[in-house]
Amino acid sequence: MDLAATTALVTGANRGLGRAFALELLARGATVYAGARDPDAVDLPGAKAVALDVTDPASVAAAAAATGDVTLLVNNAGIDSRVDLLTGDLADVQRELDVNYLGPLAVTRAFLPQLPAGGGVLNVLSALSWLAFPGTGAYCASKSAAWAMTNALRQQLAPRGIRVTALHVGYVDTDMTAGIDAPKSAPADVVRAALDGVAAGAYEVLADDVSRRVQAGLAGGVAALYPALPAVAS
Repeated sequence: MDLAATTALVTGANRGLGRAFALELLARGATVYAGARDPDAVDLPGAKAVALDVTDPASVAAAAAATGDVTLLVNNAGIDSRVDLLTGDLADVQRELDVNYLGPLAVTRAFLPQLPAGGGVLNVLSALSWLAFPGTGAYCASKSAAWAMTNALRQQLAPRGIRVTALHVGYVDTDMTAGIDAPKSAPADVVRAALDGVAAGAYEVLADDVSRRVQAGLAGGVAALYPALPAVAS
């Protein structure tokens, strides 16, 4: 994909990774629609701010009607409320699913009529698509669902010439991870890797060592991924 000839829509573009995506796309010559629940919060010279709440069907439909020429959809908007699956409020679990799984699906469905052959969808996932931690179980579940959705849509859209790319990454230095004491990737580095992958037609982009290690660990099964679990009796 020639990103300089692309018209992209980025969800959650007012801050964090979404803002970095919009900036890098603009730097590469793309036309950019910057989607945000509050378009006034978008501070990106050269981008076209679009009101877009991925959990609101009317907002999604209005955003699709306001554009019409999108060739690359970047499903970036997401939340992590640190919801425990056993003790957290089920409404909070639902919110994670609404934003991180159903939101990208709804946006993809709404913008699909605009996407031409040669167009693309980039879904921002996580190394936690493949690995779960109890304290943030709802987020992990929502990203796992988004990974499964990405794999299904990739197959459905391939005959139409639309490439679906998944971005997997560990911690990124944004507001979402402000309270986490761990090594973090710079948003600009993650975005460059992701867009290089989109330009090359990659199906998946593993943007850091964390995501590469976790993916490699899948082959080892439950014992390799979760060594603290009690051993299975032989």
